Amino acid sequence: MKDLTLDNMTDVVISSIADTEDPRLKEVLSIVIRKIHEAAIEVQITHAEWEGLMNFLLAAGNISDAQRNEFILLSDLTGLTSLVDLIASSSSPDASERSVLGPFYVPNAPMIESGGDLIADNEGDPVVALGRVLSSTGEPIPGAMMEFWQNAANGQYSNVDPTQDDNNLRCRMLSNDDGSYEVSTIRPIAYEVPDDGPGGEYMRATGRHCWRPAHLHVRVHADGYEDLVTEVFNTLDKYIEEDAVFGVRSSLAIPFNREPTPDEQARFSHVASPFHMVDFDFVLQPLG
Repeated sequence: MKDLTLDNMTDVVISSIADTEDPRLKEVLSIVIRKIHEAAIEVQITHAEWEGLMNFLLAAGNISDAQRNEFILLSDLTGLTSLVDLIASSSSPDASERSVLGPFYVPNAPMIESGGDLIADNEGDPVVALGRVLSSTGEPIPGAMMEFWQNAANGQYSNVDPTQDDNNLRCRMLSNDDGSYEVSTIRPIAYEVPDDGPGGEYMRATGRHCWRPAHLHVRVHADGYEDLVTEVFNTLDKYIEEDAVFGVRSSLAIPFNREPTPDEQARFSHVASPFHMVDFDFVLQPLG
């Protein structure tokens, strides 16, 4: 390797991983190495710029902990996360589109029955979310495990806000025999992703804001189907066209303002009026 040059450096580095046993890992690493080298050459990166990048990554590691992964935030803010979701969605065009999992997901939320309530003593505008879980071929899917999580009226999620119960505005439920589900909750609001670390530094340097439009997070799992991680967005939100993490899809955005019918008013009499309806069906792709 003593005869390294600008012209052969990339090929030499890629040759050095020739013994990688996992063929997929070898393929990915080879392409990533080549693209990084090509970018460095194209912009003629300076040593000072390289050092700045290394310190930026170091800062992302230093601020990360069990509750916060700054590298995932950077992936979100640069669109990489949504790109991965779009690649996955392109292989299942008849299913609901995927959107970012985000850093606020917590597994094993409390189980409630379909029709259960998440509002409790939360402030905010009450809504009832309802719809069905369906196969991409149109059949209802009973017993699908659905997970819901969202932010509170202060814009914070329970796992980063010590004033909230750990499981506030989080639940799991099974879809009914006809694939239907119902849950009463509060209307989520827009919020800013953390801007006190390298992610915020990146956004300020590029002249962007850190706001996300209001949304519900949903994860759906059913035996024999691909898992779905997605979000449902409120088209009435002022940031609907400016999502900081590029998670909005037209197919996932609806107005959170449908008036309940008289029958729904009676059926959801336990929900304080006035309340609105959020109608959304989740479509799963069969495995194989």
